Amino acid sequence: MTENIYLYYTNDLHSHFENWPRIVGHWKERRNHHNKMKEDMFLLDVGDHVDRFHPISEAMMGKANIDLLNKAGYNWVTLGNNEGITLTHEDLYTLYDEAAFDVACANLSTINAPDPTWLEPYSIQTTSNGTKIAVIGLTAPFYTFYKQMGWEVASPFDKLDELLGEIEKKADIIVLLSHLGINDDEAIANRYNSIDVIIGGHTHHLFKDGEYINGTLLSAAGKHGMYVGQVALKWDKTNRKLTQKSASAYSLEMQDEDKETVQLVENYTKEASRMLHETVAQLSQDQNATWFETSEVMKNFVKTLKDWTDADVAMLNAGVLLEGFPQGPVTRGDIHRKCPHPMNPCKVELKGDQLMEVIRQSHAKRFMELKLKGFGFRGEVIGLMVFDGVDVQSKKAQDGQEYVTKVIIDGEKIDPSRTYSVATADTFTFGRLLPEIANSPKKEYFMPELLRDLLLETLKQMP
Repeated sequence: MTENIYLYYTNDLHSHFENWPRIVGHWKERRNHHNKMKEDMFLLDVGDHVDRFHPISEAMMGKANIDLLNKAGYNWVTLGNNEGITLTHEDLYTLYDEAAFDVACANLSTINAPDPTWLEPYSIQTTSNGTKIAVIGLTAPFYTFYKQMGWEVASPFDKLDELLGEIEKKADIIVLLSHLGINDDEAIANRYNSIDVIIGGHTHHLFKDGEYINGTLLSAAGKHGMYVGQVALKWDKTNRKLTQKSASAYSLEMQDEDKETVQLVENYTKEASRMLHETVAQLSQDQNATWFETSEVMKNFVKTLKDWTDADVAMLNAGVLLEGFPQGPVTRGDIHRKCPHPMNPCKVELKGDQLMEVIRQSHAKRFMELKLKGFGFRGEVIGLMVFDGVDVQSKKAQDGQEYVTKVIIDGEKIDPSRTYSVATADTFTFGRLLPEIANSPKKEYFMPELLRDLLLETLKQMP
């Protein structure tokens, strides 16, 4: 006897709720179809469903996301880094308390408290024909961030070494929900033969037709709910083996929206607006902000960052403010809308020559005009870098480029061999935007504060 099993999934939604009603409408159609065919269908999410850039997720700290997953009928989820390190310890500890699905994340645990009751390394569910499907969850190991938030995150490979032998004895089919990224997914497929399917996320990669590595099927559906994924499995009950597996990721652009979900999202939007309407500051005059000029509000914002972190120098890109603030009351919603990034303040140590190179790079036209996506940034372009604690002198050449001519700190020319503490956004500690900052051997992250918490303190002091 052959059993048809279908796994449908989302990954990296990042609270793009505008796509959620179509996704739920599609799941309902698929469920009706598979019920008629007497086939089992399961729903899974690979993490980063929550993103505090959205007012709903900000106001309710992800609890609305869990309700949406519940009402859509999900069976399994794992955590992404947006659930893991942009919420406070308490908010993450209670995030899934009302979940009607299994939460699997093998490489996450608490440091000074019992693990939350919802957290499991893996979960096994049984089909209507008795086939046991094990789902393991793994999340990206941002060791420093998790430790500061009261969590311990372990090596995903160590956890697979520890658990796979045990799971193989209990389950017929093994599925990995991996919020690790494409490189780790490929490494895992090459290293572990017993994992049948890897459903991936984190790096927003898209496998429209799935990929096979060492007999393991890899699938991923991009980001923001623009695509969803399907994995189709054929299980031979007599010989107890998978005889066929395939994957696809496809757009729902033409899918009808589920009306109940549209209404649910609208209700949450109104509730979030009400919750974020609290007045938190009062401005006696307009505070304009542009991406390529140094505004008064940005100057004060960077000074707050320098004082908050007790750094020698502070720097923030003007693109972190999407727009300025008019005279009058400022609400939590205003601050969130104009500084939506789930980014933390951080402080790094740089030698004077390294800091000089960072300053030079940040003045380059191509850097300022870069349309940055990811690394916590939810704006349009990086914009002009604004500094505090340092006097940067520059001149504009005929080609329109800004060239740094002199840098003064504490009244003296920058010392190439001296170590300076530099405060900035954690964005620049990732990737290759500013390699000197990313490669700094000493980084201190300030958590759970987000940049907008410092912006609030700034606006309270503005005239």
